[in-house]
Amino acid sequence: QVQLVESGGGLVQAGGSLRLSCVASGSIFRINDMGWYRQTPGKQRELVATITSGGTTDYADSVKGRFTVSRDNAKNTVALQMNSLKPEDTAVYYCNAYIVGGGGLMQYHYWGQGTQVTVSS
Repeated sequence: QVQLVESGGGLVQAGGSLRLSCVASGSIFRINDMGWYRQTPGKQRELVATITSGGTTDYADSVKGRFTVSRDNAKNTVALQMNSLKPEDTAVYYCNAYIVGGGGLMQYHYWGQGTQVTVSS
């Protein structure tokens, strides 16, 4: 089974930085688009950043200029570098990916378990 596992969350002060990582493992033929979402209790999940297999990126307006998404195709990983963090960035961050399994026939959408990011004022 394919799994996505996030790491790198934690507690930081406003203005600080964190780097989140997500590793895909299991029977994988190809990883297409990957991205990051975030969610706070009682609120809708919000798209943060996406990156295609070719490296094209897109960002939510609220994080442009502060966050950078990248990927390492050889290692099946996607990362989110978060700089100049604000209290409003506090959320559970989830990585996601569209992955073709080892059989090379079907694409499925996978989600990680989430990692908590807390930014203190």
